[in-house]
Amino acid sequence: MAKKAKKQSGGTPATVALTEAGVPFTVHAYEHDPSHPSYGEEAAEAMGVSPERVFKTLVADVDGALVVAVVPVAGSLDLKALATAVGGKRAVMADPAAAERTTGYVRGGISPLGQRKRLRTVLDSSASGHDTICVSAGRRGMEVELSPADLAKLTEAVSAPVGRT
Repeated sequence: MAKKAKKQSGGTPATVALTEAGVPFTVHAYEHDPSHPSYGEEAAEAMGVSPERVFKTLVADVDGALVVAVVPVAGSLDLKALATAVGGKRAVMADPAAAERTTGYVRGGISPLGQRKRLRTVLDSSASGHDTICVSAGRRGMEVELSPADLAKLTEAVSAPVGRT
């Protein structure tokens, strides 16, 4: 029987998943400010990284099924494009409690990696224009930097233009 991965000191299910997969990544931690109006913009500012390279993880409901969209914090999610990308008709933002319960992460710290229940994932096509991107490591104030190709492979994401600037 395989052993269950234990969280490393300060680790999250996302960093454990990356470590187990042998994928190179860098953790960026910063002091989270609860009064900041945007988790993603806060991360970009705190890390000194262009907002086009910092991606937020959003959970939407597409025709009754939860789907993850990973889009740059510099823009927003195009719900119609997301529905199209997964062969659906209609997408709306998921209920935050359902997103937290399903992924195992809190809002503002939802990672596309290491989710309690793996959700279908769509990575905005702009990610391929960067050597590395940053996504939530599964905790507010913690991001992981990795290649978009590794993120797509680990999440089995499809690439589609689902972000709007």
